[in-house]
Amino acid sequence: MDASSRVDAIGFVGLGVMGGGMAANLMKRGRRLVVHDLDPAKCARFAGMGATVADGAMAVARQAATTICMVETTAQAEAVIVGPGGFIAGAQPGDTVLCMSTIDPLAAKAMHERLATMGVAMLDAPVSGGEPRAVDGTLSVIVGGDAAVVEACRPIFDAVGTRVFHMGGVGQGLAMKLVNNMLIQVGTVAVAEAMVMGAKAGLDPQAMIDVVRESTGASVAFEMRAPRYVSGDFRPGGTIDISYKDQELQTAFAKALGVPLFLANITEQIYQMGRAAGLAKEDSSALVKLYEKMAGVQLGPRD
Repeated sequence: MDASSRVDAIGFVGLGVMGGGMAANLMKRGRRLVVHDLDPAKCARFAGMGATVADGAMAVARQAATTICMVETTAQAEAVIVGPGGFIAGAQPGDTVLCMSTIDPLAAKAMHERLATMGVAMLDAPVSGGEPRAVDGTLSVIVGGDAAVVEACRPIFDAVGTRVFHMGGVGQGLAMKLVNNMLIQVGTVAVAEAMVMGAKAGLDPQAMIDVVRESTGASVAFEMRAPRYVSGDFRPGGTIDISYKDQELQTAFAKALGVPLFLANITEQIYQMGRAAGLAKEDSSALVKLYEKMAGVQLGPRD
């Protein structure tokens, strides 16, 4: 690959629930992608769309001057970005790494510092909106890093989202993402508790939804979760595993900052209960099953 082709290419590692939609939208904008995922089927899908498939993160970075990491955990992101076979091993001075995964902000800062010694820029740019908005290209992109690098990467952000929020230096995008995720994850548990209490009192579940939608209890968490509680649709969007991972990040980050978190610590254990009950790969809405079992009611059809 010649130097000009490498500059024009975008590397993308992690073609899962969120990354798959994001990568597809980049290709719809005419961007040339070099991709890698541990799942051969995901790689094959993108090969069929015209992407180049690489055999690892290092190989991706060798072929693309801008690389994107969209994996699930901090440990996975560290392996992809600064591991022995990661972007760092294939990057060149002047390259840019975008960590779009939701990971530990302090780990992102440490990776940024390592890459900077090589002349490689890094932004943390987690996204919000869930799978439907990843597919539609309407995500919110929450960015931390140097303003000039943010502006240089704006065409990428515009391909996957409709709003870009620059929150400050590296790590600040992730700090903001943890704030946002804490609200939806705590809210998911609150909605489950309220709906099950109402059902136990004899209220019709759909009637509860109709009333709350027009009342002060309405929220994004309610709108995302309550209809699933009633329909019984627990196909994964954001899984209980991912929500638990996010709450681990929130509570650990707060501890590092010296900030007390009561609700996040409590609800983290609810998500752990869901994992222990075999619900780890179901949508976070499936937490309602725990409360239904304890209360002896059901809000809707269940397998």
